[in-house]
Amino acid sequence: MLAVENIDVYYGKVQALHGVSMKMEGNDIISVIGANGAGKTTLMKTVMGINKPKNGTISFNGKVISGMPAHRIVRESIVYVPEGREIFPEMSVYENLLMGAYSKKYTNAQLSEKVNQMYDMFPRLRERTKQSAGSLSGGEQQMLAVARGLMSSPKLIMFDEPSLGLAPVIVDDLFDIIVRINQELHIPIVLVEQNAFMAMSISKKTYVLEQGRIVAEGASQELMNSPEIKSAYLGG
Repeated sequence: MLAVENIDVYYGKVQALHGVSMKMEGNDIISVIGANGAGKTTLMKTVMGINKPKNGTISFNGKVISGMPAHRIVRESIVYVPEGREIFPEMSVYENLLMGAYSKKYTNAQLSEKVNQMYDMFPRLRERTKQSAGSLSGGEQQMLAVARGLMSSPKLIMFDEPSLGLAPVIVDDLFDIIVRINQELHIPIVLVEQNAFMAMSISKKTYVLEQGRIVAEGASQELMNSPEIKSAYLGG
């Protein structure tokens, strides 16, 4: 489904990613873990066309997408839920959801059905539908960012640090929702997370990034038992 092959990414003269490769197949959850500055967000933004790889290729369902502008990649049905949520604070909850559907040519009936599907998945958003998004709690804003992403019926969704700044009880709810999206909506997920334990506990495969390089990869449950991974990322 998604194949990132040996990409190098630069910010000016500074190399941020060094020969990074990542592959996912089928309806899986793949996690990418690493410390701050490891290159996790750079990797996601490169898949989305926000950054351009100097070398290497990125393919989605057999089609090369590296080099495409971001709006074209969205039309390929890849969605990115960015770190920090990046909702439209002055717009209402409902208007934010509509913005998530801009790349799709829904009929009015289809659009209404999609909005109601999001409200069924996130009942709190239905209660807040006319409220400005900026007035929501942090957890509610994250739910809105996820729902906005789902409005375009993605074939792949990438989450960048979704638990950042949220209370532990909200994080538990959020990860339950991520699993539901994968299992009930059958959407493959790339999950970038500093909460390595949570990310690895719900994913099939994990990639470990350090200083712009993949230093470990494998089945998440196996990596969780690795002494090196435990020591570096799981506090063990």
